[in-house]
Amino acid sequence: MTLHAGQKAGLIGANGAGKSSLFALLRGELGPDAGDCQLPADWRIAHMRQEVDNLERLAVDYVLDGDVHLRKVQRDLAAAEAGHDGSAIARLHLELDSADGYTADARARKLLAGLGFSAEQMDRRVGDFSGGWRMRLNLAQALMCPSELLLLDEPTNHLDLDAILWLEEWLKGYPGTLLLISHDRDFLDAVVDHVAHLDQRKLTLYRGGYSAFERTRAERLAQQQQAYEKQQAQRAHMESFIARFKAKATKARQAQSRIKALERLEELAPAHVDSPFDFSFREADKVSSPLLDLSEGRLGYGDKTVLEQVKLQLAPGARIGLLGPNGAGKSTLIKTLSGDLEPLGGRLVRGENLAIGYFAQHQLDALDPKASPLLHLQRIAPGEREQTLRDFLGGFDFRGDRCDEAVANFSGGEKARLALALIAWQKPNLLLLDEPTNHLDLEMRLALTLALQDFAGAVLVVSHDRHLLKSTTDEFLLVADGRVQGFDGDLDDYARWLVDYRARQAPVSSTPMNPDKTDKRAQRQAAAALRQQLAPHKKEADKLEKDLGKVQEQLAGIEARLGDAALYDAARKDELRDLLAEQARLKGREAELEEAWLLALETLEDLQRQLEATD
Repeated sequence: MTLHAGQKAGLIGANGAGKSSLFALLRGELGPDAGDCQLPADWRIAHMRQEVDNLERLAVDYVLDGDVHLRKVQRDLAAAEAGHDGSAIARLHLELDSADGYTADARARKLLAGLGFSAEQMDRRVGDFSGGWRMRLNLAQALMCPSELLLLDEPTNHLDLDAILWLEEWLKGYPGTLLLISHDRDFLDAVVDHVAHLDQRKLTLYRGGYSAFERTRAERLAQQQQAYEKQQAQRAHMESFIARFKAKATKARQAQSRIKALERLEELAPAHVDSPFDFSFREADKVSSPLLDLSEGRLGYGDKTVLEQVKLQLAPGARIGLLGPNGAGKSTLIKTLSGDLEPLGGRLVRGENLAIGYFAQHQLDALDPKASPLLHLQRIAPGEREQTLRDFLGGFDFRGDRCDEAVANFSGGEKARLALALIAWQKPNLLLLDEPTNHLDLEMRLALTLALQDFAGAVLVVSHDRHLLKSTTDEFLLVADGRVQGFDGDLDDYARWLVDYRARQAPVSSTPMNPDKTDKRAQRQAAAALRQQLAPHKKEADKLEKDLGKVQEQLAGIEARLGDAALYDAARKDELRDLLAEQARLKGREAELEEAWLLALETLEDLQRQLEATD
C-alpha cells in the first residue's frame, strides 16, 4: 500500500485482522518481519492513545500536553526566566509564537467544546471523568498535536452524534495524512477518500469512501452462488420492511431517504457474504396496543427535572429515532420507559402484554464475568435443548469453545453481542436501544440493521450510527430544551438544526469559554511576552549605540590627524597609508553598527506599539 501526503484512508477489517498491528508498525513499536515500511523522516505522527496515565491533570492541560513541542518550549522558557537569561527568553518567545503558543489554550478549549465538554468540565481533573469521557480527552489530545500523519483508532466509539458531526468537519479540514480505523460507514464516507481493507492477511487499497468500497467488493463477489442466495434472502426482508412503511413516505423526508438507504443496502449486500453474523429477534407471543402510553410526563433524577410535558404513545410497529444535543435527556427518556427510572410526574401506563428488550452500555457490566454465553442463555431458558441455544448463539458468532468461555475474557464488542443475544431470545415486542452499535464492527452492525428491519415489534433507538437510524426508523423525535417533540426532517436537516442550536446557545451556558475572559487572558499573556522581549532588545540597542559612539570617536581622532599638513611629507608616507587604511576599516565598521542599531530601534518601536495595543 502506498499513501500520498494529504490522503485520508479508512482502515477496515475483521477483529484480529491486524489493524492495530499496522498502527503499531507505523508508530515504530513493531518492525516488519519481511519487506519494509517507509515514512518521511521529518514527519510528526499523532495517534489516539487508549490509556490515560495522569488523572490529576486538569482536562484542558491534559489536552495541551498533546503538543509536545509546545510543552518543551514552555518548560525551557520558564527555566530561562528563572535564570534571567535575556537572550534565551527572547529566542524562546519567538519559538512560542511560531508554535502558536499564545492561542494554544483557546484552541484546546475549542477542541473540548466540539467534543461535548462544558466550560466547567474543561477545568476539572481527568480522574473525575468516566472511561468514555477520558477517551474523548485522548482524542482531543491527538487532535491538539501538530502532525503530518494522524492515526485514529475508533474515534467515534464514545461520541454522540453531535460530537461525530463536529469531528467530521474537523477531519475534513485536517491538512495532513489520515489513517482511520472505524466501523461507522457514514463517518467513513464523509471523511476518507480511500479505504484500506485487511482480509486474509492481505491489504487492498480502494479508491473512494466506504460505499464505493462495498460496490467494488460486491462486484467481485457477485458471481459467487453463496452471495446470490444470501442477497435474495436479504432482499425479501427489505422489500417486506419497505412495504410496511412506504405509505408514510409523504409524511417526512426521512422516509424517502430511508427508502434510498435500503435500496443501496440491497445493492451492496453481497459485499458482506462472508459475515459471521446472522440472527433475528424472536417474535413475541402476545402484543398490547398501545404498548406504552406516557402523558404529561415530568422526567429526571431526584429533585432535578430534565424533561417536562412529555407525551409519547408507542404502538406495535412504531420505529422511532431519538435526536437531540448531548445531555438533553435522550437516555433519561429511555431509562424512564424501561422502568430504570420512575417518572417525577405525569402518567405512565404499560400495556398488559408489554415485553421490553432494553439495551444500554451499563448492561454490559451487569453480565456475569464468570459465566459463559451458553450459561447466560441457559439461565433465562432453562428448559431449552442445549443444541438449540448453541445454534442461536452461533448467529452472534459464539461458536465452539467460544460458547463455553467466561465472559471475563471478552472484548467490549463480544459483550455487546452477548447482551443483544439475550434480548433477542426473550421475545420482546418493544426494543429500547441506547447506543447499541458501540463496540460493534461493520459486519455486526449490518446484521443488527437487518434484524431490526425484520423485527415486528416497536423500536425506540438512540444511536450515533446514522446508517442504522436511516435504515431502521421512519420517524424522529427531537429531545431538546426540556421537551420532546416530533422532528419533520432527515438527518441532514438535523445537522443543520444542530448548527443553529449551537449558535443560539453560544451566548448562554453552552459557550465553551468566556470570550471576554479569554481575550483578557490572551492580552495579558501577549503583553507579558512583549515586555519580556523588550528588555533584551533594548539592552542590545544600547550596546550597539555605545559601540557606535566609540567607533565615531576613533574616526574623529584619525580625521584630526589626517588634517595635519606635515603628514603628507614623503618621509611619513607609511604612516599616512596606515591611517587611511584604519579610516576605511572604521568607516566600514561604523556603517555596520549604524545599520544594526537602526534595525534594533525599529524592532523596539514595533514591540512598543504592540504592547500599547494590548493595554
